[in-house]
Amino acid sequence: MSADPTQVLAFETDCHIFDGCGFPAPGLHSFMFEPLWGDADSSVYFNKTMLLALLGSIVIIGFFWAAFRKPQVVPGKLQMVAEAGYDFIRRGVVYETIGKKEGEKYVPLVVSLFFFIWMMNLWSIIPVAQFPVTSIISYPLVLALIVYVLWVSLTFKRHGFVGAFKNFTGYDKSLGAVLPLSMTIEFFSNLLVRPFTHAVRLFANMFAGHTLLLLFTIASWYLLNGIGIAYAGVSFIMVIVMTAFELFVQALQAYVFVLLTCSFIQGALAEHH
Repeated sequence: MSADPTQVLAFETDCHIFDGCGFPAPGLHSFMFEPLWGDADSSVYFNKTMLLALLGSIVIIGFFWAAFRKPQVVPGKLQMVAEAGYDFIRRGVVYETIGKKEGEKYVPLVVSLFFFIWMMNLWSIIPVAQFPVTSIISYPLVLALIVYVLWVSLTFKRHGFVGAFKNFTGYDKSLGAVLPLSMTIEFFSNLLVRPFTHAVRLFANMFAGHTLLLLFTIASWYLLNGIGIAYAGVSFIMVIVMTAFELFVQALQAYVFVLLTCSFIQGALAEHH
């Protein structure tokens, strides 16, 4: 059993309903892990989420390397799956949003973002790991920051300082007297709110999904006592349902993140008058 009472998991406790102990509900402590290496107090450490991020990167790189290291005109199964995934993002997201001519150079970035985020999300339902890396806000924030820097730099490069300012503020002289207010709102919305919501949308969905999975998983174990066994069965069914739903949400959130990324890039490249 865990030495820290705040790190209680379903399989680490003998506590059941009617035993005189409370329900070990999941909370913020369920998203905190002791360092595998180093000291958390010094901010130099390596924990489970970092390990999963590293392993996820290795899995993605290894998969595409194995699929394309010896490409065939008639692709094998692995190459076919890799090509289908790559082509889906290239044509269904990048080309549809940015256009083929302008978007081609951004395909590697967008494909990398999609599969990295998807893999980080998938850890939630993989045995032993059972934790979505993107439910820790720092990971979505860094990914959103990469997109933000690219978007801002592209805007200045394409339009110059004055054009970028108009782009960020939604300058439209036809608005008349309300133009200053509109520009102020657009400025803060684009440069401050947009990158924040880009990160939070991914984080919040994965945080909520993992919390629900934990809730029903712990409840299934906690209710295994007396008449509570009947309720434990219902709770376990919900675990299965939530796991299936999470599979959908994990892919969807990766898709939404890269779709918004392409939307930002398209906005940076578009002409504004």
